[in-house]
Amino acid sequence: MRRHVLVNGLLLGTLLAASGCGRLPGKPAPGAEVPRPDSILDPVVLYRTNCAGCHGSDGKLGPAMMLSDPVYLSIVDNDTLRSTIAHGRAGTAMSAFSQQEGGMLTDEQIESIVRGIRERWGASPLVGATPPPYTAITTGNAAQGERVYATFCASCHGNDGSGNTEMGRGLSPRAPDMRLPATQNLSDAELFYIIENGVWLTGMPAWGTGTKEGEAQSWHLVQFIRHLPQLTPAEIEEMEALNPRSPNEVRQEIEQEQFLQGGDVTPH
Repeated sequence: MRRHVLVNGLLLGTLLAASGCGRLPGKPAPGAEVPRPDSILDPVVLYRTNCAGCHGSDGKLGPAMMLSDPVYLSIVDNDTLRSTIAHGRAGTAMSAFSQQEGGMLTDEQIESIVRGIRERWGASPLVGATPPPYTAITTGNAAQGERVYATFCASCHGNDGSGNTEMGRGLSPRAPDMRLPATQNLSDAELFYIIENGVWLTGMPAWGTGTKEGEAQSWHLVQFIRHLPQLTPAEIEEMEALNPRSPNEVRQEIEQEQFLQGGDVTPH
């Protein structure tokens, strides 16, 4: 009897082991294996994982450059996109994603992201037009740009480009210090694009007028922005005379002039 029970027990144990070996605790189901991160080449997946957090899931409405803008994609070339993804941008939140730079992406994955950006948003609206080369050195005039900047830009960015003004400090995000690499490392075409089109979700408006005259003013501004790190006290003083003033400031200046000339000042 005991032998019979023992044999039956062994048979039952063998059957249970055979039927349950495919469902051992911790064993993944078929097809559930997680792929190696460096094996993922789908551009949509790569963009969603690495780019969408800053540039937006649809290439817009994020705090960073609007990558879905076909005008921007008409200006920027693939080498620049590839280099920016791989090596990042010094002085900005754009970090390096290449494995050689300490990031997670292979060269093949970076190439896939560039291709995906072009395929999703690269249809050019500039048919028949010649957009400015991304690395172009413009022929704008810094002296003319100084007058435009003092009139339209200094209230937020400061005459010296520091962004340290009451209005600039009150923006979210704050107006950047344009003397630093985060701005100076941008290409002329990028600066032109930002002036003309503004920056999403910031206080930077679009100044473009859609006219040749307006574009010329923007190129003058690009050249003046390049000059900001070398700005002299004399130039800042010139700009202060060009800064727009409120009615109260104008009235105070008139009263000061009257007082210095010995006239009566109307009390307020």
